[in-house]
Amino acid sequence: MTARFRLISAIALAAALAGCKTKGDIVVDEGVGISAVRGVCPAVGIPNNTGDITRFRTAGDTSAANLDVVAAMTNVRSQCNDSGEKVFTSVTFDVLARRSDTHGARQVTLPYFVTVLRGGTAVVTKRIGQVTLNFADGQERAQATGQGSAYVDKAEATLPQEVRERLTRRRRAGQEDAAVDPLADPAIKAAVARATFDVLVGFQLSQDELVYNATR
Repeated sequence: MTARFRLISAIALAAALAGCKTKGDIVVDEGVGISAVRGVCPAVGIPNNTGDITRFRTAGDTSAANLDVVAAMTNVRSQCNDSGEKVFTSVTFDVLARRSDTHGARQVTLPYFVTVLRGGTAVVTKRIGQVTLNFADGQERAQATGQGSAYVDKAEATLPQEVRERLTRRRRAGQEDAAVDPLADPAIKAAVARATFDVLVGFQLSQDELVYNATR
């Protein structure tokens, strides 16, 4: 997978996460302030076009007749421990797979990645793991569970106090700066980006596999 495709997927996921309101997110309160600021635990998700993988029997032939194995990553779950200097996030997920030829028992191993992304674009760490699916003789479908973990420096994931105060300071309607979004300040926006981390999981795809997912 090229750096360009990794970056496109990461940015797409970051944009998707930005639209989700969860506990600790930056939440605008009636246009006159921000009622909540995100915590140090990273958001967890699957980048666009990396949540499924399609393998073909013969390279270069992507017809349905040449289909070998299809697998999808789902049910991503995470737990975060932010009690120490390092914020530890553990991630588990299920992989559901289907094969075309059900003759004989077969074992299929698929690679996946766990990446820490900072500020929506910068890859901090990346680890590769494998998940193995076991098809019994005559069985079309199989399921397996994968897992991974990531560490984030707590100090780096914590917004400076002055930035938090700027974001959460209560302002009344009619005040001169009531309608001014604190995030419009480049310094505030940059500070929020530096303290924003995501943990991303997905299949470790070849460039051909990623292009197939993006264009099918």
